[in-house]
Amino acid sequence: MPLSELPELDVEIGELRAAVTRELSDGGSRHLLRLTDEEIAVLDPDSLKECVAPTPRLAGLSEQERDWSYRIALRSLVSREAVDVANIEELDALIRRTEGTPEADRPSGVDLDLRMTTDVSLALTLRRTPERALVAEQHTSGGTTHTVVYGHTPGLYLVERVTGGGLHLFSLAASAADAAEAVRLAVDPFEIADKDGPVRHLTPQQIAAQDVGTRLSGVIDTALVVGQVVRLADVPGPLLTTYATDREVWTVYVERPDAPSGIQARAVGPGTLGAMLRALLALPEPEAGE
Repeated sequence: MPLSELPELDVEIGELRAAVTRELSDGGSRHLLRLTDEEIAVLDPDSLKECVAPTPRLAGLSEQERDWSYRIALRSLVSREAVDVANIEELDALIRRTEGTPEADRPSGVDLDLRMTTDVSLALTLRRTPERALVAEQHTSGGTTHTVVYGHTPGLYLVERVTGGGLHLFSLAASAADAAEAVRLAVDPFEIADKDGPVRHLTPQQIAAQDVGTRLSGVIDTALVVGQVVRLADVPGPLLTTYATDREVWTVYVERPDAPSGIQARAVGPGTLGAMLRALLALPEPEAGE
């Protein structure tokens, strides 16, 4: 069943999850769509405060600049047929009449009759309703990007990659392994991870004093890519920090914040790195009958 034939997106979330999970079990993971910060602000303004994914493009805009960018974003959405505005002629006439008028003086006589495509509605719905979310930050000399994974069922994950310029790339992953691969490529984009090394156990006091050993200190100082991966939950959970140099990748795994033990540092190969990410992402299998 193609995604265009999924049930209406105002159905109960469990039904929607089941339908998309069945679709992915047949066809596997797939790209969904791309949206900009401004387009998300037009489509789902409340998500700017309620969702964990950042909107870096909007942060530096003035109120006037945001207003202009939202108008352009709406025109882009309509031209790409990502949305349909049923009263587009009425809205266009109002925009032309009020061009250059201060916002406080503009009439408010037209309500936007906006209808989204299935892919747009699906992405915005799934990013608001996960069972579990994982946020990965990638820090390089070129800036910061984010990868957010929203877990719904063991066979359904929404992956949202946010560039430093405010472009949001959405895809659907059919398993924790597929979602973990997207995160692995974010924290090890040059695929430098080589082989596993011995585990070094650290304490919070050693971390605070930066007493982590000569080799790890050297890796931290020369890292080309630093990643921070955290699982969001009501109870603070694990934190994984990665350091990728031009030769190797190290991880520092913290079982939970302020724990007196459970901090492990080691060089990792791609298999171990992927396994650690899969463990952070994995959702419990549903019980029989659910």
